[in-house]
Amino acid sequence: HTALAEAEVEYYDHTSPSIFVRFPLQEDGLKKVFSAADPAHAFVVIWTTTPWTLPDNMAVCLHPEFTYVLVEVDGAQYVLAEELLASCAEQFGWSEPKILGRATGEQLEGLKARHPFYDRVSPIILGQHVTLEAGTGCVHTAPGHGREDYEVGLKYGLEIYSPMDDAGRFLPTVEFFAGLNVFEANPKVIEKLEEVGALLRQAKIKHSYPHCWRCKQPVIFRATTQWFISMEKNDLRGRALKAIDEQVRWIPAWGRERIHNMIEFRPDWCISRQRQWGVPIMALLCEDCGEAWNDPKWMRDICDKFAQHPTGCDYWYEADLAEIVPQGLACPHCGGNHWKRETDILDVWFDSGTSFAAVLEQRPELAYPADLYLEGSDQHRGWFHSSLLVSEGTRKRAPYKAVLTHGYVVDGEGRKMSKSIGNVIAPQELIEKFGAEIVRLWVSSVEYREDIRISDEILGRLVDAYRRIRNTCRYLLGNLEGMGQNDLLPLGDLLPLDRFALDAAARVHDRVQQAYMDFDFHKVYHTLHNYCVTDLSSMYLDILKDRLYASGPTSTERRSAQTAMWHILSMLLRDMAPVLSFTAEEIYAHLPESLRGTAPTVFALQPVDSAPFLLDEGKRDDWTVLTAVRGAATKAIEPMRRDGVIGHSLDTRVTLFVADELRQRIEGLNTDLRAFCIVSQIALQPLANAPQDAYRDEEIAGLAIGIEKAHGEKCERCWIYSTELGTDAEHPTLCPRCAAVIKGMEA
Repeated sequence: HTALAEAEVEYYDHTSPSIFVRFPLQEDGLKKVFSAADPAHAFVVIWTTTPWTLPDNMAVCLHPEFTYVLVEVDGAQYVLAEELLASCAEQFGWSEPKILGRATGEQLEGLKARHPFYDRVSPIILGQHVTLEAGTGCVHTAPGHGREDYEVGLKYGLEIYSPMDDAGRFLPTVEFFAGLNVFEANPKVIEKLEEVGALLRQAKIKHSYPHCWRCKQPVIFRATTQWFISMEKNDLRGRALKAIDEQVRWIPAWGRERIHNMIEFRPDWCISRQRQWGVPIMALLCEDCGEAWNDPKWMRDICDKFAQHPTGCDYWYEADLAEIVPQGLACPHCGGNHWKRETDILDVWFDSGTSFAAVLEQRPELAYPADLYLEGSDQHRGWFHSSLLVSEGTRKRAPYKAVLTHGYVVDGEGRKMSKSIGNVIAPQELIEKFGAEIVRLWVSSVEYREDIRISDEILGRLVDAYRRIRNTCRYLLGNLEGMGQNDLLPLGDLLPLDRFALDAAARVHDRVQQAYMDFDFHKVYHTLHNYCVTDLSSMYLDILKDRLYASGPTSTERRSAQTAMWHILSMLLRDMAPVLSFTAEEIYAHLPESLRGTAPTVFALQPVDSAPFLLDEGKRDDWTVLTAVRGAATKAIEPMRRDGVIGHSLDTRVTLFVADELRQRIEGLNTDLRAFCIVSQIALQPLANAPQDAYRDEEIAGLAIGIEKAHGEKCERCWIYSTELGTDAEHPTLCPRCAAVIKGMEA
């Protein structure tokens, strides 16, 4: 009962009747083309899989350049394409068809065949759409039931005949088939063809056939009066294509080509639908001639009445016709004054396409055009598509600056979620089981441009990742206890290691912020997770433990570390907040009040400028080299740990045998190498002094490493071995550093 847009038609296999029909070609002009022709016994043969369209036949179409033959079989003569003669003869059971002559389609144009069961002419016409893929090369043409038939019908002035109602039932005026719907008519048409001797062959054929994308039922092509938006008038197509290329950022980039092709090749937009609900098309129909009338001012007046009416646009259906028709209105086409209201509604895609006007332009907190439209990949032919055309047609620009397309959620095995399979997972169930933070973390961790897998196992793995991020922030937060703004050191006073840590944090922050801008949310997750687990927990924070625990509470060493941790946490909060919203807010609420500032929420924090934290490239490269040296030292220590010679890296003394260039780079960093490598003692020696059994790393030139047990005894406070234990009589079990700290605290 409704018209479908081309985008709403899908093709599936369907079984249809396949029939070959002969149309009488009792035309004296046939002898001018074929001298051996006998018009009294001549026929043109057509093939169709829609017998119900034969009552509406208006012509037979041939290709102007194909070669057609007149063949004789059992006293009858038939016209069909020579290239298809063999296959047709086999299907019809013709043993030895005799070719009486050949002619092009162009030579046959204008001959008058007769309809097989109605007393009317079906002229021979020409069309480029005729093919030799199947059938006879002679195409049954019903201009009321197909686009190509319609177009060739217009060319030849044929009647656009479609005598059926909205239910697809033939009108009472249709002889033999009145009241039958198209599928009921199929067998009746075949019976009639047999009755009049016009059926050459019938069979069943399975072929691709148009279906409605919603109800999945087969559809028919039928010429009806509809409302269209022209793609060519005012160059709507060209303007839309230009907007796609110049005004919009497509995420992912392939979205541009997808919608560009759809706009470039789409037909005019049919915007009328025949339904019982929806926004009415405001037009009046003349009952005398059928023409439509509307007027912009009149339409705006009707819209004002919609706004005042309790049920909105239902006013169109509920108001008396006299209220709607302007007084004294005469039809501009025929002068009549008998009117009825249009009952078609607007295509719902037109409704959705106007959402920018209803939302963006009506709410003061929003702005047109939108920064981003977000939907699934099917909307390139839906919402993205209709919004672009409506906005370009009325506002002369795209309604969005960017369009993001995502995939669909599937189960852990990659199967589409389906109630029948029983693999549907409700978001609320996930939130109740894992918490909203984990669900958001999962969304940010996947490549959303493709279909997205979800299962309890997948979410379970993210629980561990979440704990690592949370515990890292918890450690940072715990070490800021009691800190205030006055306790923070200027960046220039920080220890070199802390400046290096801030450089790493700032670069992570920049990568995360850029990932947000690029909508690469999986990069946000992986960058944050790797940073918390590797750069922070496994390296920087591990190195800091000694300084944080053993240094004096207000010492430069401890304050430098705390200052760096504050800046790192400050950047982490901003990076986490869009995804781990509750966690970021919880951390923010537990910051020391003096550090927190006046912002009421983490989401009110101003952006951080990372530039002051960044090191120059040369200094950063030196730190990268030293980090590699530290990794090599850890590898060198591992055999002693594995053999039980030592239990912890603090049980060792490390000697780095280095080439001059490497030594200069290491010493130029002016950092505590012992603390950086987490050992008790460390020494630098020329590479020439390295023994044969020294550890060497193939990836680091100019380095050899010697490992031995640490000298001296272990300080019971910091666990670092020292040869100077007992030098302070008051604290005989402490190293000089710890003894000095304790004395300072006691004072």
